[in-house]
Amino acid sequence: MREVTWGGLDCIVTGGSDRQGGGDGPVVVLLHGFGAPGDDLVSLAPAFRTPREVRYVFPAAPIDLGWGRAWWMIDMERLQREQAAGRPRQLSEQAPEGLIEARAHVVELLADLKKELGAAPLVLGGFSQGAMLSCDVALRSPPGTLAGLVLMSGTFLTPAEWTALMPRHASLPVLMSHGHDDPLLPFAHAVLLRDAWRAAGAQVDWFEFDGGHGIPESVVVGVSRFLARVTATPGPAPSR
Repeated sequence: MREVTWGGLDCIVTGGSDRQGGGDGPVVVLLHGFGAPGDDLVSLAPAFRTPREVRYVFPAAPIDLGWGRAWWMIDMERLQREQAAGRPRQLSEQAPEGLIEARAHVVELLADLKKELGAAPLVLGGFSQGAMLSCDVALRSPPGTLAGLVLMSGTFLTPAEWTALMPRHASLPVLMSHGHDDPLLPFAHAVLLRDAWRAAGAQVDWFEFDGGHGIPESVVVGVSRFLARVTATPGPAPSR
């Protein structure tokens, strides 16, 4: 693997013919969650068991918390109070402060990535806050930009805005996963996001699991199969 800076973000690149992003295979970009280190999801690359030609990019979020990184700030004290009181976290009707700046970083990252790695099929995704940002970027990108979208333990931000944008992306394959007992981002809100995508006409691979805020083996297997499908190179047309 190697380290690069794209879109103003420090990134780890792995996979491909030289295990450093070489070749012309599909590219998978995965965004980590709030408070995680920048390399938090790097271990997923070999776990997904995709073909050798698939390349992975793992960007570190721009905000340094001292103990981890973030795409935008979250009021953790408020979240902890809501958890202690047994109140599920409410959906955000307005974009979180910092989302626009985070989106700009990822859009610039994808542009730099295209220049450096070529116009290969591109899958964007992430975990938790990284899943939210991935969904937002995907919905605001031109249709056809992405070959797939992976949303692991995310939630439904700005429902009115996202729902209005979804029909333009009805052909985008989406994978979603969520734990029944997630204490941070309620399962019910993930179901609402899934249903909104499906109502817009999108095909959604859905993986629910018994557990909390994480990525269990069942999700790793599901994502592996999803990536194999959406990054597959079409074979030659049969001769007549």
